Amino acid sequence: MNEKHDYRIFSQLLIDLPAMNNANSSAPKVLVIFGTRPEAIKLFPVVRALSAQPALRTVTCVTAQHRQMLDQVLDIAEIRPDHDLDLMRADQSLDELTTRLLQGIGKTLDAVQPQRIIVQGDTATAMCGALAAYYRQIPVSHVEAGLRSYNIYHPWPEEVNRKIIGTIADQHFAPTETSAEALRSENIPENQISITGNTVIDALLVTAEKVGKDIALNPELTALLGRFADRKIIGVTSHRRENFGDGLNQISAALRNIAARDDVALIFPIHLNPNVRAVMNNALGGLDNVAMIEPLDYPNFVGLLGACHFMLTDSGGVQEEAPALGKPVLVMRNTTERPEGVEAGTAKLVGTDPDLIETEACRLLDEQDYYDSMARAHNPFGDGKSSERIADIVAASLTR
Repeated sequence: MNEKHDYRIFSQLLIDLPAMNNANSSAPKVLVIFGTRPEAIKLFPVVRALSAQPALRTVTCVTAQHRQMLDQVLDIAEIRPDHDLDLMRADQSLDELTTRLLQGIGKTLDAVQPQRIIVQGDTATAMCGALAAYYRQIPVSHVEAGLRSYNIYHPWPEEVNRKIIGTIADQHFAPTETSAEALRSENIPENQISITGNTVIDALLVTAEKVGKDIALNPELTALLGRFADRKIIGVTSHRRENFGDGLNQISAALRNIAARDDVALIFPIHLNPNVRAVMNNALGGLDNVAMIEPLDYPNFVGLLGACHFMLTDSGGVQEEAPALGKPVLVMRNTTERPEGVEAGTAKLVGTDPDLIETEACRLLDEQDYYDSMARAHNPFGDGKSSERIADIVAASLTR
């Protein structure tokens, strides 16, 4: 990771948690709970916006469901959690993780006694946070609500996590009209649904501006961008549980075939999960134009998004982030809970079929009109002001 001073200006701009909302000990307390790197990225603008609300006290709790990757964001954003449960264990099963999350978050809720909690997305942390709050009859706000694939095993277990949270929450912050409509179809009352946009765009736009002006990317990424300057760079991420096994094997085969071209280079920040690393190292290790590197902190990942020609991913967030920077996305999944990008033309589902992945990648590399049609499509996921809208709604609900 880079020296901390590389990000000083960036950190201060991203989040400077003021004491102003903690000065009034009688103000309603809002507990923001998160545990993974994507949650931290999508919630730091919300924490920042809540902290600017003088009528609220904002408390943060991290579960460290992803320890190292979470800490990258916490360090850069200078978030010092009020409660750190440190629950990460190697090769943990979902039932073991769920048990520890429920118990740990429950004890935190008993200690903090918040008037409302906020969770984001579809992680085990978010689901257990909502469930623990429900057991104590504490209201739940759900950031990024209403995303549905309508297949409980794709994405797995995220689809069911979201549906559980949706059953419990009484404030649903839907990023798009499509996600709001999904909530309505599940009989969520209209007065509980707010279309806010997605907070990841808030984080992305602030970060991209700072990367362009003040932040030096880490030496490894800078060196790779220079080394591959005469090639079209394809950014790659792959880590979904539902792709473990045959799916990852097929993805790795497709990547190897694409890398056989002499006009491309692949930069692959490889997930820490050993299930991912073993497969990818076996298929791609030793290829001169494939750089499998350690996971990038957020500013450097945004730097990669800005530098790449397009993204190959099975991530959810990348489907929102890359189009905001004009980069097409090929989604290596059979379903997506973000159909808006596919409908808008910014993303295309290619599944894990090696032939389809390679075909679509080559079209983006060889057909300029096809590339432009995706790169210039409207990004439907937000305008950079989602967090302010969420903070205003939360404050109004607790202070009227």
